[in-house]
Parts: sequence; structure tokens; C-alpha cells
Amino acid sequence: MPYPCRPVLEVLPEFAGTASVRQTPEQRGRLLAFCAEQYAVGRSIHELAELTGRTQSAVRRALDQGGVQRRGRGARRVRD
Repeated sequence: MPYPCRPVLEVLPEFAGTASVRQTPEQRGRLLAFCAEQYAVGRSIHELAELTGRTQSAVRRALDQGGVQRRGRGARRVRD
């Protein structure tokens, strides 16, 4: 039996259609705050990209602009 796929997340209504070059300062501020908040509680960059309708690179830039320290790659080690 194959391993089940992770469901693809839908873009949140507040971010739908806002992934343009000409974002308003309010839209950009909300994106930065949302990404920082959700990343801090454990969401991945991949999940944030799906929820905001952005690319993973755009989410990384948002986290960097927000001053968020990014986690290392891969899953955490399991304690023995």
C-alpha cells in the first residue's frame, strides 16, 4: 500500500489575488506578519506558500524581511 499524499492547502481568501508585483503596503505587512506568526508555530515554508498563493522563494524573502530565523532542513531528530 503506497504512502498517502499530503493534501494540498487552498489559498486563504485574504491572500487570494494579492500575489502581484504591485502589492499595497498593507498587503505586504499582512503577509509578513502571517508568515512570521505561522512559521513560529511550526508551519513549513511549503505550507505557507500554498496558503498565501506565493512561491517558496517569496515566503523565504518574507521571512527574511520579517527578521525570522529559519529552521534547518529536514525533520527533527527522534530522541532515543
